[in-house]
Amino acid sequence: MNTAWAALTSRRYLVSSWPWRSYAYLLSSVPAGALTICVLVGAAAVSAILSPILIGVLLLTAFPLVGVLIGIVERFRARLMIPAGISSPHAQMPPSIGLRERLRFRRREQASVRALGYGFLFGVFIWPLNALLAGVSLTVLVITLLAPIIADSEEMGMGPWTLTTPWEGVLFLVLFGPVWFTVSSYLLGWLAAGQAELAKSMLGPREDELRRNVADLRRSRLDLVDAFETERARIERNLHDGVQQRLVGLTMTLGLAELDLPEGDGRRLVVKAHGEAEAALADLREAVRGIHPRVLVDHGLEAAVREVADRSPLPVSVRIALSRRLPAPIEAAAYFVVSEALGNVAKHAQATRCEVDGWIIDERLLVTITDDGIGGADPTGGTGLTGLVTRLDALGGTLELSSPPGGPTRLRMESPCRLDD
Repeated sequence: MNTAWAALTSRRYLVSSWPWRSYAYLLSSVPAGALTICVLVGAAAVSAILSPILIGVLLLTAFPLVGVLIGIVERFRARLMIPAGISSPHAQMPPSIGLRERLRFRRREQASVRALGYGFLFGVFIWPLNALLAGVSLTVLVITLLAPIIADSEEMGMGPWTLTTPWEGVLFLVLFGPVWFTVSSYLLGWLAAGQAELAKSMLGPREDELRRNVADLRRSRLDLVDAFETERARIERNLHDGVQQRLVGLTMTLGLAELDLPEGDGRRLVVKAHGEAEAALADLREAVRGIHPRVLVDHGLEAAVREVADRSPLPVSVRIALSRRLPAPIEAAAYFVVSEALGNVAKHAQATRCEVDGWIIDERLLVTITDDGIGGADPTGGTGLTGLVTRLDALGGTLELSSPPGGPTRLRMESPCRLDD
């Protein structure tokens, strides 16, 4: 029973926690509602007193911020009746925005105004009704439970009945208690469920706000991808223009020293150092190419995939037909999927050949990498594919792996061709 409405239609409602949840939700509204109306009336009074000066006008314009606080409290209280909670309708804001800009933005949101309206309705009408109905119901229930004890010390009037002995109190408890608990539990349950739905409709996100929040979330994740690509390009540039140039200079110097030195131990050491420097330079160039492949930037995804396929130790057949260049983050994601997959095939698959296919269907890029290896690939065994799944998820894409024991293994990537899809 995940909702109050489902619980009310269940046969186990009376023996579940939902009647007591209803009591807690309705009774907790009394102090919350009283505090709400006091804050609203007090803020209005202060604004009226200070209205002849500018501060009073500024306070009036800041009233929606009170609605923001009311919404936070009421969404927290609503968890008693809506265990899944009520999503916040407020848009996410980057951490770089200052406090003043945040307050100004929140003050202008429709969700803040709706929360303020709910606060007025809650403070004027809802909590007095809850105090009356839930208070009377709980009082009668407690008195009924204590009837045998009260009747033992003094006469006790309960409507048309007068209880004078503990046994009469026990009889009244047995006959009247279950009836009152059943009637009041269902009555208060319906009342609490209705109020929770009212809070959800006024304090939860509307459809346009949900779309905006999803767009904001996608935008923030794309910003992370862009920041990652920017940092990757910076590292590649620093290695290319700094460390690589120094290694080139070192190899040239060692080569000149090798020519000038006579035969002997010193020359042999220089020759060895020259070879080590050239090997380090080759490794660095390979690392730079993997960090931010220049061919991908200059010539696109197809040329970059063919280059990485040519470097593979096993035969790779490439069939990619793209009619146009795609946005840089999408091309980069596809390239690194192919590069990671071919690297895994060479290391673990024991394959004799591999096929890379890529095409565009209905404005979506599809890339598949298939090998004839032994299969049984586990995507959780390393961090490479996990990072690619996160990257593709930020772009709105997916990555699927099929690798039954004995093969073949097939990795399928799908991504939108535009960042705003």
